[in-house]
Parts: sequence; structure tokens; C-alpha cells
Amino acid sequence: MEKQEPIGGYFEWEFPMKRNSIPHSDQAAMTCSGHTAMQLILKSIGDVRRVYIPYFTCSIVPESISAINVNYEFYHINEKLEIDAELTLGEGEYVVYTNYFGLMDNYISQLSKRYGSHLIVDNAQSFFSEPIENTHTVYSPRKFVGVPDGGMAVSDKISSFEDILTPLSSYDRCSHLLKRSEGLVGEGYNDFKANDHNLGGTTILGMSDITKSILSSLDYEAIKMRRRRNFSILHEQLGGSNQLKELIDKIYNKECVPMIYPYFGSDSELRSHLISNKVFVAQYWPNVLEWCKPDETEYQLTSRLMALPIDQRYGEVEMNRIVELIKDFR
Repeated sequence: MEKQEPIGGYFEWEFPMKRNSIPHSDQAAMTCSGHTAMQLILKSIGDVRRVYIPYFTCSIVPESISAINVNYEFYHINEKLEIDAELTLGEGEYVVYTNYFGLMDNYISQLSKRYGSHLIVDNAQSFFSEPIENTHTVYSPRKFVGVPDGGMAVSDKISSFEDILTPLSSYDRCSHLLKRSEGLVGEGYNDFKANDHNLGGTTILGMSDITKSILSSLDYEAIKMRRRRNFSILHEQLGGSNQLKELIDKIYNKECVPMIYPYFGSDSELRSHLISNKVFVAQYWPNVLEWCKPDETEYQLTSRLMALPIDQRYGEVEMNRIVELIKDFR
């Protein structure tokens, strides 16, 4: 007998009746997290003997690869955020490259010509970048919008998108979102960390219905526009003291939708100054300080790069506040 849905009773969390198209949803398998999207791609490829991954990455990347019994090897990047030494891939070998800060689309296009179907693009920091044909792509919408879970895997090795994954249940993963919505930022932070940790399991599950509903309710063109505008405000006012200015001027274009504004300075104490003034800047990534030496590019990026927030919640007033805090510190 066909399952009957209830009619009437109390209301659920409502979203707009008009639903918007979720970026990449026509091509992607919708997973519960970015790292499960990576695992799904590797499992779908099949005969994977080794994966090359950057030192400058989150610790969850090697952990998730090891969890499915795939060997990995690190590589270095240079000051241009590019692979430092060209990799020669053998049979069954693949390379993961991170689209750093959402700014590396042009370089990834070059990599796709070099490595083709052996390239896995980690677009966790670049939700709006389009996948490239004949490559594999991972997305993590949680890095860009307020959802309790979610990842996306785009690969021609994944045979179908429907009924491939059991959806994650996320009704109990929304407390940090709700607390933050009511201004309880500090109170929700531990909930956020706990939810992040709980998504780190080895079971590959699908995206929750709650996350799909939220993603379908968002105005993505407005999100893109706000992020680009905020990025431009910060770059116009801070570019002169940003040691990545020359690189940003070269690689940033109107198609990019950055995750953050990468401000690279000479004083790592700036992070504490910003946080003490309630400008919360993530550190990408603390684990790198254990993996790399102090004179290596990745170590310097981790210790001295400030990931300044530019997301759609903010506008010119907030950007100017960030600018003033940095100028006062200097």
C-alpha cells in the first residue's frame, strides 16, 4: 500500500512556494557533506591506486580518503597557489586540487587540459564555479550558505543521481543555525562544531530534505552580487597592504564568486585583534602547521592569511568596519 502523507496538524519550517534551481543539481549527486562527495567520486572511479593532495588543505581530506582505503601523497603549492612541481600521474593515480578562496578557475581550466579525467577539483571554497567536462568535482554548500549538511559530487563515473543515497536526517542538526538567527552567536558555536564533527563519519549518505528545501529557497544571483561587491570593497581599501594583491589582480575576474577575501599580512597577531573585536576569521588550516615547516608556503599561508568574511549577510558598513580594524592595527 502506498504510504500516505499526513494532512493538517502543526506547521513545518516553511520555505517559499516558488522554488529556485540549486546550482549544479542537474549534474550532481547530492550528498550529506563535501568529504562524502569526495568518497563517492573515488568509489565510483573504482581502481584508484593513489591520490595526490595538497599540504594546504583541511585534515578531513586525507582522513576521508584513508577511510575508504585509498592511498594518498601530499604535494606542495607555490606563492601563486599553484602546484609547485608538475605531477606525473601513473595508471590509477589522481590529483586533487583546491579552488582556493574561489579564485582559481582559470588555473583549474589549465589543469583540466593537463590531467583530464585524473583531476578531482575540490570546489568546497567555490560553490558557484562550473564543473569542467571530463573531470570530477566536489562542492560543499555549507561553506557558502546556512544549511545543516550538504555536499555535491559531479562525475561521469556516478551512474545515476536518484535513489543512490539514503538521505541524512538533519532535524537535530539545526540548533546552531537557529541560535545564530536569534543573535546567539557564541552559544551556537559549540553546536556548530559538534555538527561539523558528526558529519565526519564514513557512511556515504545523501543530502537531507531540510538542506534541499533551504537551498531551493535562496536567491543565488543576489548572493553572487553581494559577495563580489564586498570582495571589491575590501580589495580597493586593503589591496595596498595585502601581499597577495598582485596575485589577486591577476586571477580575479567578474565570473569569480569568492568565499572570503584573503588578506595576507606580515603580522599573525592580526587574527587575535580581529576576533577580539568580533570579526571571526577562520584559519585555513591549523593542521598545516603540523604538516609543514615554517619556511614553506603552506605554513606561512596558514599563520598569516586572514580569511576576511564577505558573505551575503553583510554590506558596505561591515566591510568598512573590517577595514578600520585592520588600519588601526597597522
